[in-house]
Amino acid sequence: MTTAIHPSMAETARAFGVHSEVGKLRKVMLHRPDLELKRLTPGNHDELLFDDVLWVRRARQQHDAFADLLRERGIEVVYLEELLAGALASPEARKWVLDRAVTPFTVGAGVADDARAYLDTVDARTLADHLVGGLTVQEAEQLLRGRGVQEVGGGQVARRSLVVSAMEPDDFVLRPLPNSYFTRDSSAWIYGGVVVNPMYWPARRLEALNVEAIYRFHPDFAGAGFPFWYSREQEGESFGRVSSEGGDIMPIGNRTVAIGMSERTTGQMIEKIARSLFEAGAADRVIAAGMSRDRAHMHLDTVFTFLDRDAVTVFPKVVASITAYSVRPGDGAGTFDVRREPSFLGAVKDALGLRTLRVIETGGDRWESEREQWDDGNNVVALEPGVVLAYERNEYTNSLMRHAGIEVLTIDGSELGRGRGGGHCMTCPIVRDPV
Repeated sequence: MTTAIHPSMAETARAFGVHSEVGKLRKVMLHRPDLELKRLTPGNHDELLFDDVLWVRRARQQHDAFADLLRERGIEVVYLEELLAGALASPEARKWVLDRAVTPFTVGAGVADDARAYLDTVDARTLADHLVGGLTVQEAEQLLRGRGVQEVGGGQVARRSLVVSAMEPDDFVLRPLPNSYFTRDSSAWIYGGVVVNPMYWPARRLEALNVEAIYRFHPDFAGAGFPFWYSREQEGESFGRVSSEGGDIMPIGNRTVAIGMSERTTGQMIEKIARSLFEAGAADRVIAAGMSRDRAHMHLDTVFTFLDRDAVTVFPKVVASITAYSVRPGDGAGTFDVRREPSFLGAVKDALGLRTLRVIETGGDRWESEREQWDDGNNVVALEPGVVLAYERNEYTNSLMRHAGIEVLTIDGSELGRGRGGGHCMTCPIVRDPV
């Protein structure tokens, strides 16, 4: 599904790194909606962090149009599940993932050995499908029968697993990961390295395991020499006690990173990222944007994204209330200099050395602007300076951006947007130029 690239582009793609929010986007990771969204129902969508169920076929069509538009602009598109399957072709990778995803603590002691034995034998693509799309009790029963276990009755595994016996046939031994198509969140490339995010909600934490497997074991990434600013493997048991998600993390350029201190990204995690960046000399400043906790603006990028070198779109009701702090290296090793900023937008302008920062607010009257913020009007992704991709439904905001000289490309997001994320959320940039 990816297009051939010129050898010089292939060499560039090896130099992984994201050096701005608006420089030319060269390589991006997406996830095409699939089985995991088919398993989203009115009964489980809250637990899986969705407000509604999606028409999956239409969502896939819209996502394909999104990917095609990226390719038309010269961007290399790679897919998470294909990369994961490529990584899992390695026995070492398969063991690494299953040692962490299928244990007595994740699926229960009674079924862990049998689930592990089954998943150890399937091909890499099927394993990737289960790691993203989930494994049901019914599927677990089938694999137990296949291993000669006879104590199965009444549609449940009897005398074998308390966990599974207490479930219905369509309950999940391994939960699906329907948020996987928001590839921005599970990892974030910051300049020349990557953060594998310890995600806030348990329903999303295995997403980070999948992307870390890709970065550690897929032939395109293994041995490439980039640093992990934070990862599960490095932090071990502390993983999950702090949290961050990529929708809050923006390497805005000029050796500065803006990070939302939001519902899902903690101050403790911002300090961990800052310390890693400072110790490596990769950044000089982190702007922490303190936000209120609200489902309508769970990440910084739901209320603030870049359009051009000197232009941003914002939802003013939230951005005006952000309490911003600049974090810089302190006088001693491993220490910080933390200073409160008069305003978040002022701190961004100062960090980028701009005389003025053009601010395009969410369009429409009070009701229209709230609707368009909810529908990801401010969650656009820049393909290059002054060129962004947005949902066509946000007519008022798109019109204001065009009047400001921004080229706005649009797709139908009527189904994709039901997951509460736009183009910025659906893209994990892997290679992006500085500006």
